[in-house]
Amino acid sequence: MNRLLVLTELFLPTKGGTAVWAAEVYKRLGGKEIHIVTSDVPGAEGVDVAHPNTIHRLNLKRVPWLRPESLAMYARFFFKSLALALIHRFDAVHAFRALPEGLVAWAVARLTFRPVVIYAHGEELTTWGRGGKYKTMRFALCHADHVIANSEHTRDTLLEMGVDAMRITVIYPGVDVSVFMPGLDVSGLREGLGIRADEKLVFSVGRLSRRKGFDQMIRAVAQLHAEGIPVRYVIAGIGEDADYLDSLITEHNVQGVVHRIGAVSEADLPRWMNACDVFAMPNREINGDNEGFGMVFIEAAACGKSSLAGMAGGTGSAVLHDESGIRVDGEAVSSVIDGMRRLLLDSVYRKRLERFALQRVEREFAWERVVEKTRVVGEEL
Repeated sequence: MNRLLVLTELFLPTKGGTAVWAAEVYKRLGGKEIHIVTSDVPGAEGVDVAHPNTIHRLNLKRVPWLRPESLAMYARFFFKSLALALIHRFDAVHAFRALPEGLVAWAVARLTFRPVVIYAHGEELTTWGRGGKYKTMRFALCHADHVIANSEHTRDTLLEMGVDAMRITVIYPGVDVSVFMPGLDVSGLREGLGIRADEKLVFSVGRLSRRKGFDQMIRAVAQLHAEGIPVRYVIAGIGEDADYLDSLITEHNVQGVVHRIGAVSEADLPRWMNACDVFAMPNREINGDNEGFGMVFIEAAACGKSSLAGMAGGTGSAVLHDESGIRVDGEAVSSVIDGMRRLLLDSVYRKRLERFALQRVEREFAWERVVEKTRVVGEEL
């Protein structure tokens, strides 16, 4: 089954795991017979020319004066998708989230008598409260022919929402092991920040939001540095917590120890993963919002690095405690400090974790493996 209509608001060149997942899987599943309806964003033309699937770009911006403000976006998504479905008679409709894509995909699939598959990534299931958006999301998921969950934690959340267990398949996100791999040239990265060869480098990357735990890492690194451990900490990414993190760096007087470098290029991200000694993101739940999986953990693992993760959300699928990394209580700075101390000081332990992490990624998380599992879901519809 290769003739697919795929709805995803998030697609390259938009940053983030969902956008990458959609692009990587479907280009391996088929060619121009797979049609992807997505948002028109700056830089899209360059992506679309090189991508093997057929890409349709729409203006999916919300209109502030409309009630609801997403009404125009839903309408554009629906009418374009329905027109394509009537013309091409796809085998199935796939949606990369329950809202907005899943609801539109469900309507289009039912009108054209085709099965619908909706992806669930975890964090979106817990951020809508219990109001109208939550009920709409639950409706779409419960009425989908199949739901792909990105972790066991997400599957458990879906079961609590009433989704039929027989309609849920867990498929982890993947990683391009030809891009994220050990042995890359890292010259200039550490040197550019004045990081000495005898100093341990801890690296984090992601949207600068509170649930990622970058603030806890700053506090932990400040303590470890005060203990005399030669450590440097590099934070990559942009987001709403930038000023807050800068204030913490100043408060703890670690301006020469903690470095915030902003966004990094696609080419430099795997290099930074190679340059570091440990990858860290001690995520925690904030007002019901948590990490659904954490693709950055497997990207680090693909580069042969162990990780420190939080206990919240679905990171237990990405980081196996005491096997590919350490999971700690992201709410407790002392727990983060203890975990980091062990990873930094016990090189034998860290190397064991690194070997297992790399082997696991090569075995379970290469995009080709994700595509194989996705194809099986299609064959079972």
